[in-house]
Amino acid sequence: MKNGLHWYKIAAIVLLLLTFWFGFMGQVPRLVVLNETIRNLYFHVPMWFGMVVILGASAVHSIRYLSNPDAVTDIKAEEAAKTGLLYGVLGLATGAIWAQYTWGEWWSSDPKQNTSAIALLIYLAYLVLRGSFKEDQQRARVAAVYNIFAFASLIPLLFILPRLAEDSLHPGNGGNPGFGGYDLDAQMRMIFYPAVLGWILLGFWITELRVRVKKLQLP
Repeated sequence: MKNGLHWYKIAAIVLLLLTFWFGFMGQVPRLVVLNETIRNLYFHVPMWFGMVVILGASAVHSIRYLSNPDAVTDIKAEEAAKTGLLYGVLGLATGAIWAQYTWGEWWSSDPKQNTSAIALLIYLAYLVLRGSFKEDQQRARVAAVYNIFAFASLIPLLFILPRLAEDSLHPGNGGNPGFGGYDLDAQMRMIFYPAVLGWILLGFWITELRVRVKKLQLP
């Protein structure tokens, strides 16, 4: 772990190079409405997958902290939450770009857009909450409890409530079919899943670097 690059860092680099190459240069299906914008599937969707996985890891670290308080565990929870929030912002931004070219508006108040924005605000409040305490252990305990409930609210906000809406334009919500055989050809499927893994690995890499910096600042 301490010697040179980890295997997952090399994997992240290779997978993301593959993602960017095929994302900009690869062949994609010629579909009505989507056209070339379907290339965003390699970026927008994996960002959300990465966000959920990394925020899940943050919640796990918070649970570990409550069972065995440790400053490093609290740092891991905080930095994973920051990385997850970054991914969420990037996911929202890439989604807005996609919406502009397919729906005609950057922000159409689609249920998926609204619930995603609410989820990000909840995690932004987590960071604000951490900054409101001066005593380290009190801050860590309160933040850990909040972080667990924040992740618990993330699942219904992203995966349940949008599906119950009847007026959603987003694929897989509001009665609309998700991306499937009609949208994705065999080549896109071969690149999409490695793209998801690549973005997730990059997120853990970013988090690890930030944790190492924070550990150096410990008294």
